[in-house]
Amino acid sequence: MGQCSVCFHLSADPVCNICAAPNRDNDTLCVVSDSRDVIALEKTREYRGKYHVLGGLISPMDGIGPEQLNIQPLIRRVSQQGTGEVIIAISPSVEGETTTLYLGHLLKPFTRVTRIAFGLPMGGDLEYADEVTLARALEGRREMD
Repeated sequence: MGQCSVCFHLSADPVCNICAAPNRDNDTLCVVSDSRDVIALEKTREYRGKYHVLGGLISPMDGIGPEQLNIQPLIRRVSQQGTGEVIIAISPSVEGETTTLYLGHLLKPFTRVTRIAFGLPMGGDLEYADEVTLARALEGRREMD
């Protein structure tokens, strides 16, 4: 199993099913930390846009900086495709908040940046949240300051 060359989600093909689907909304991009989060969000059947998988979170304590993640491809993708909205759907942990704020700062010049609402407990992981909680978190997303 490899990665999609567009969004970095797990895929047996060069481009995953979600990126290849013609019925997906190309104007909205949901940023997640890993592929398990894509799977969890897809179970809600609420989100019809595309994804971008970072491959982790910024964690200086673990030696993980922005350069170890799929952040530069995200910036390129958003700036070149004229994406209308980027939804940051990252778990609310210290590393998640750091990553969210960093991405918001980088993406603001190119597009509208929102984040999912906190129907998720602090320190909770997206992959363990139920479908209703995730759907409400997506619906209640808000503009980042």
